[in-house]
Amino acid sequence: MTVLAGRELAADIRAGTAARAAELAASGRPPRLTVVTATDDEASAWYVRSIATAAGKAGIGCEVEDLGAAASASGIEAQLAALSGDPTVDAIILTTPLPGGARLAELAEAIDPAKDVDGANPVSLGRLMTGLPAFAPATAEAVLRLLDHHGVALEGRRAVVVGRSAVVGKPVAQLLLDRNATVTICHSRTRDLAAVTREAEVLVVAAGRAGLIGPGFVAPGAIVVDVGTNATPDGGLAGDVDPAVADVAGALSPVPGGVGPVTTALLLRHVTVAASGRPDARTRARSE
Repeated sequence: MTVLAGRELAADIRAGTAARAAELAASGRPPRLTVVTATDDEASAWYVRSIATAAGKAGIGCEVEDLGAAASASGIEAQLAALSGDPTVDAIILTTPLPGGARLAELAEAIDPAKDVDGANPVSLGRLMTGLPAFAPATAEAVLRLLDHHGVALEGRRAVVVGRSAVVGKPVAQLLLDRNATVTICHSRTRDLAAVTREAEVLVVAAGRAGLIGPGFVAPGAIVVDVGTNATPDGGLAGDVDPAVADVAGALSPVPGGVGPVTTALLLRHVTVAASGRPDARTRARSE
């Protein structure tokens, strides 16, 4: 079985990003990212820490604004609007999960699409769906980049995506369609999930449920990309795919070390693109 590791790819992306960040800094305008968070979710906190650490290594200024798990939707929206109007901020990320009553689609409207480096604004998602330049959600883009890095052909293949969020499921399905895969999206109402996922030649799992996909859900030799990042009691991370799937699959991405590092690397690459002020450079995975 092939391990779809992402660390080498992430390192290559980071190297290019660091070089671009250095050029911007030399011109007197070092790139600046602000991460807005309003949750006490440990998996989200791990993700934010990884972004901040990677940004520092790449020469990108990164500020984390923790509004707390009790933050109101209106308070989050006001902060995003203020950052969008701040000329010293090049890029904005709003992390999930959000407090009760707050919806990502509504709040992300307050993020200037030119600073929306994680593709959360409905305008960004609409442009993605219609083939116009936009920042793709970094996790969705990371799935495609990881498959490309390991030489996985997509054209004409049957792909199944488990998860329909606007953060991963829907955009990764669109990116797979752009690459001429035949795509099925599964969700909590899908009948006999295992029967559908066993049809996949390429299976992308982004359900947010640890160990959801076991060996009986996977066709022999299938390529499986695990997007899950679920906190474990010992402070680690577990994917949505049971590790025993490795006995059946032809390829499997690890958690951690698969999609995660590529996602972080792409987010920071997007920051340098936003800071460069070149809207034509806001491209999707298919043009990389």
